[in-house]
Amino acid sequence: MTLAQSHIYLHNMRLYAYHGVLPQERVVGAEYVVSIDVVCDVSKAVQTDQVDDTVNYAVLRNIAEREMAEPSSLLEHVAGRIARAVSLAYPQVEEVVVDIRKVRPPYGGEDDGAGVKLQFINSKD
Repeated sequence: MTLAQSHIYLHNMRLYAYHGVLPQERVVGAEYVVSIDVVCDVSKAVQTDQVDDTVNYAVLRNIAEREMAEPSSLLEHVAGRIARAVSLAYPQVEEVVVDIRKVRPPYGGEDDGAGVKLQFINSKD
């Protein structure tokens, strides 16, 4: 049997952070929901049962927490930092999808939030 594709993911991490274009957003902060999905070859880990042969999702969580703690105006910027940090920690990662949603954005609407979902391909350069 051949492994066709594999994903390691963290879905719906709830984090409090201070991102936004408006100055008040940087003071008050907001709740965010963050998901990371990476495509990488885990065929070795399938055989060895060793965490060193895969992408450790605890490390992904730490990356998300660290990058979300650094304020930015745009969620696109935060998502890019998360993707870069993942590819630095795990050069074998082929693709990273980062989804960040601000639960209650300051535009007065009734919805489940607003955010970005960006897909990055690791071009290895």
